Amino acid sequence: MHSAPGSETRWQLYRLLSDPVRLRLLALAAEEELSVGELAELLGEAQPNVSRHAAPLRQAGLLADRRQGTRTLMRLSDDAGRDPVVRDALEAGRRMCGADGSLAKVAEVVAQRDARTREFFARPVASEVAVSAELPLYLSAFAQLIDPRELAVDAGTGDGVLLDLLAPVYTRVVGIDRSTAQLERARQRVRAHGYENVTLIEDQIGGEAVRAAVGAGADLVLAARVLHHAPRPKATLEQLGALARPGGRVLVIDYVRHDDEHMSEQQADVWLGFSDEELLGFAAAAGLADARVVRMPTRLARVGADAHLPCLVLSCTRPGASPGARARQKPPTTSD
Repeated sequence: MHSAPGSETRWQLYRLLSDPVRLRLLALAAEEELSVGELAELLGEAQPNVSRHAAPLRQAGLLADRRQGTRTLMRLSDDAGRDPVVRDALEAGRRMCGADGSLAKVAEVVAQRDARTREFFARPVASEVAVSAELPLYLSAFAQLIDPRELAVDAGTGDGVLLDLLAPVYTRVVGIDRSTAQLERARQRVRAHGYENVTLIEDQIGGEAVRAAVGAGADLVLAARVLHHAPRPKATLEQLGALARPGGRVLVIDYVRHDDEHMSEQQADVWLGFSDEELLGFAAAAGLADARVVRMPTRLARVGADAHLPCLVLSCTRPGASPGARARQKPPTTSD
């Protein structure tokens, strides 16, 4: 904070925190990173008025902001709560937000981010279920290089395209999606290719049905282009990490930070990609280790509405040694 305790400008902090709207704004920003529009909805204020109140709070170092396309998102700065005066102001703001009901509505506002995504993936889409006839054979051979490979989780499996990669490699695969329409497409793929080792579950990533199916944890938890649809990507990565066994890997594939608003309008994206630093920060907050981010070569061509967007991969590990009792692969055998 720019005004340290005991400085001659200390009085300015007291004046800054004397406004009830600013107290409520700080309390809401401490609860969740929110856009100016979302804060305006919660505070019952016009967006220009919210921006006017937020400006001096940012200047004083109490609020941190970042851009997402045309939106500005704000949160309480990391060190704001160290000041006892600010802590008292936050508590007063929480009491006011609790009394007017705005604090309880934060979860509803965050859920609204999710509504368009759910609607988008519920639309029926015609698709061809196809895969190279020789690909499963080659993947099964490649699997001998991976150990352990008892269980893989495909979080946000969608139409199940990654099942074509995982099913020939892992003994068991759990595909998760919350969209009935998407899972029906994945079931068509499973039936078409005879994947008897695949279980499909309609549930949230951290849902009870998922936890029951995963049990002690997966060797690999994969989330391809999932985080940019998540209302709370940091919390989602924490849920993904919880599905991995100790020593298990978490692999996240998503877009590099971009400014294409059409992806939000046409594909119901909540976030316009992520920076390396954001993904590494999410991994650290989730308690995951060995985190690194690699950007995918742009020469790897894709098709579809997002083909122009570069991708990056976050890989990390759930801390803890691999269970000693886990069965290892059988010695290689040959047959005529």
